[in-house]
Amino acid sequence: MTKLDLSRRSFLKASVVAGVSVYVAPMGGKAFAALFEEKILTPIQWDSSNGQSGGRVKFRIDGMAKVTGAKVFARDVRARDMPHWPDQQAHAFILRATKADRNFLGFDLGLLGDDLKPDRIVTAADLARDGLAFPAFYGEDMLLPPGKTAAYLGHAVAILIYNDFARFRFAKDKLQFKDEVIQYGPVTGPLERDPWGTFRFVRVGGATSFDDDVFSSLKNAPVFPSMMRKHQPVWPDGQEHGKLGEQGMFYAAQIQDQLDHPPADWLVMERNYNTQSVDTAALEPDNANCWYDSASQALHMVVPTQSPGEVVDSAIEMMKKGKFPLKQLFLHPCYTVGYGSKDHYNFPFYGLLTSLYADGKPVRLANDRYEQFQTSIKRHAFKMHYRIAVDRKSGLLQSFKGEFEANGGGRANFSPSVAMVGATAAQSIYYFPKNDLAAVAIASRAIDAGSARGYGTLQSMAATEMMIDEMAEKLGLDAIDFRLKNALRSGMKNTQGAIPAGAIRVDEVLQKAKNHPLWINRTKKKTEYEAGHPGYRYGVGFACVQKDFGTGAETSFAKVEISADGQIHLSHSAAEIGTGMSTSQAIACAKWLGKPAHEVRTSVTDWSDLPVVTSGDPYIMSQAEQDKLAANPRWSPGYSSPSSATNSAFYFTHSTREAARVIFMHGLWPAAMAIWSQGIGGGQAAPLVVRVEDARWVDGKLSAAGLEALPYQQLVTKAHELGLVTGATVHVFNRWQWTEAEFEILGNLTRIPLDGLSLRYGDGADKARKARMSTGGGYDVLNRKKVFIPPTQRNNAAVTYYSAVGTLVELAVHEASGKVELLTHHSIMECGNQISPQLVSGQLQGGLAMGIGHALHEYLPLYEDGPGNGSWNFNRYQLPRAKDVAVWSQTSEVLPPLTETDPPKGIAEVVMIPVVGAIVNGIAHAIGHRFTDLPVTQQNIQEVLA
Repeated sequence: MTKLDLSRRSFLKASVVAGVSVYVAPMGGKAFAALFEEKILTPIQWDSSNGQSGGRVKFRIDGMAKVTGAKVFARDVRARDMPHWPDQQAHAFILRATKADRNFLGFDLGLLGDDLKPDRIVTAADLARDGLAFPAFYGEDMLLPPGKTAAYLGHAVAILIYNDFARFRFAKDKLQFKDEVIQYGPVTGPLERDPWGTFRFVRVGGATSFDDDVFSSLKNAPVFPSMMRKHQPVWPDGQEHGKLGEQGMFYAAQIQDQLDHPPADWLVMERNYNTQSVDTAALEPDNANCWYDSASQALHMVVPTQSPGEVVDSAIEMMKKGKFPLKQLFLHPCYTVGYGSKDHYNFPFYGLLTSLYADGKPVRLANDRYEQFQTSIKRHAFKMHYRIAVDRKSGLLQSFKGEFEANGGGRANFSPSVAMVGATAAQSIYYFPKNDLAAVAIASRAIDAGSARGYGTLQSMAATEMMIDEMAEKLGLDAIDFRLKNALRSGMKNTQGAIPAGAIRVDEVLQKAKNHPLWINRTKKKTEYEAGHPGYRYGVGFACVQKDFGTGAETSFAKVEISADGQIHLSHSAAEIGTGMSTSQAIACAKWLGKPAHEVRTSVTDWSDLPVVTSGDPYIMSQAEQDKLAANPRWSPGYSSPSSATNSAFYFTHSTREAARVIFMHGLWPAAMAIWSQGIGGGQAAPLVVRVEDARWVDGKLSAAGLEALPYQQLVTKAHELGLVTGATVHVFNRWQWTEAEFEILGNLTRIPLDGLSLRYGDGADKARKARMSTGGGYDVLNRKKVFIPPTQRNNAAVTYYSAVGTLVELAVHEASGKVELLTHHSIMECGNQISPQLVSGQLQGGLAMGIGHALHEYLPLYEDGPGNGSWNFNRYQLPRAKDVAVWSQTSEVLPPLTETDPPKGIAEVVMIPVVGAIVNGIAHAIGHRFTDLPVTQQNIQEVLA
């Protein structure tokens, strides 16, 4: 490829972070596309034959590249592919400790001989000398120094760098799986540390589900430990009129006492549930290719990441600590797949570190599958203790006491948040008048667990569904009828005392499941199937959950521009991680602009067109601090969220649509009115009542109230001619509700759900408007007149947005082998208005496979015999195959939206959860035994049937 002078590539824009010029060339942007002979992305092909409401994309924006094998990942890139890099590619691998119960003493490379000695070895001593350390989020001991015990199995101890591939490959083969390479002292026991986080949510509701709470987290506060003793939380003493934490423990004691001494009509069930550690099994193993150019003091990084903004900030934080000067940072965030495994993960910073010691050569650090199992983020193993009370006469749930222990492994990562979310999700679809839910994320020597898909809720809600099903059996009630009786309904409060957003439609999901042939005919079908299939047991199981989506501090940027030729250009801060986000955001523009974006840029971190600033922690800041900071019209509680927490459909779409809406309301609509009002007496519009809410796009034309349908291009031309708004850059923030602000747009004061806005005016704008477009990208940055940020107390709500899925599973258990065969499964989903039904279907199918794997197949030992020893691969770890997931017989349906105004909902995580409980409940129906530990293996079933 032709080498390009970076200074000539004006399309590679720069921003400044902490005094460092940051250049970002994301996949799909021109700078990254320049690396390859052909552009791998194709414009959206829009089939609008049925008008906007019936229009769909023909295939996703990266569809052709995916099916032809042309999609490019970070793992595919070498130094020679980068136009401005040196040609020589160096390679490196990491030595890791496989014992975490004794001191690390050093390592012996004698197996390599003289020919395979590394060109450079990096150890903890180098880092200490040069002042280098992990960014604060990732903890201590980026490389373990001799004399210390590894914090976790697989702790990195040294990096070996080679200037050529052949010697690197031979050396890695020589050392891999050789226990004698790492040297240890005598056994002293693993490290003992305080938990990564501890939370407690106590609620005592009012006389009815709609009355004010006596005590709740939202109304009052969550409960936190007063201290730690022997690494265990010590809770405050309960006092009815004490501090908030003491009040919470007073009511927790009341709940405990009532469960210990229940009324005669109560059934109190108590169970322990356990779920396993699971690998995220990302298609692309972790990798990084980095080059530190000491002459220009520039760092270049090619990495897969769900959170490019975090990589930028953390890389600069890390470099600022060391002796290696940094003036410029070039980040290339590529397309990837991760489902949490590449969100706030530490691998990019090992790549960064390696480049600093590679003598000016680009160096590639890339896991093979053994290393990926040894180091990648895992789904948390959970231990749960549940006590649930129900009134036998009414069949109504009364009280829920839950204790949750999430094994966070050796580094904190997001473990505190995962434990908290697992606890707050445990109520699933049910209303409880009283609850006491305590969660702890423990530190252990296991591999790091983090934001894997499900985020704690798969673990807790699957357990709830197992228990509810068993409780219905003990009460002699139909399991779905029992669920209907206790379903959380619109306006009721969750276990934190917050009212969920909008209509709660789980009762509709339950009704559909109740009337489905699989459920209606299950008893008859069991008799018939078992008679016709000797040696098999037949069962039908059901589970229904609703999962939150978002984090309580969701932020994003979006920029939508319409050029004079009608091309719609979308830039977004979100990363494409294989979910189809780039496609859905392109489609989202059509709601207001009548057609999808022609060009999409994702993972954008340069937002100089809208200079938003942020400071403080949005989760823990006081209201006084927020009020003070909000006086700055450019301040927001957050800057840019990673692609995680199922935030694409709802949160990212909000910023995209609001940017498009600003253009429509202040560009295309006034352009249309100008056309319709032409001529004597106010033109064709004057005799009619014309309201913007009556505007409709039909076949690429805009009409309202019977007015002439105007072609899209005619409106664009007019908007540019009049100098109206033709581009908008927006910033949004959501703390379980959207921030709103007042802006003056073209002389009109308007309140919109944004906290930052800048505008571009059409080519015909007058000198005054053009003068205001003073940013580097030619935008007029508006100062908000007022801002309405959700109060910090909203953090205590923990969640407010939910989407629901119910799943019926039909299965057969082979008595001799214990093998479970899924015959079919049917899912019922509630997700608002679908942006792209094809993408929703794909999410559902993929999520179901992951849930089936969790229920029946996937398992990792936590400690010495687990993947931390470096010997695990897919030969030992069982993922479900097509034959295991009823791929050809599965069915699904989606509840129709209430109206065309329903927002889309996040469903990427919830789709994998109910199938877990449904399988376990189906096994109970088949063999009469209820399992409480996951996965349910063939051996488990054989032991029961023996």
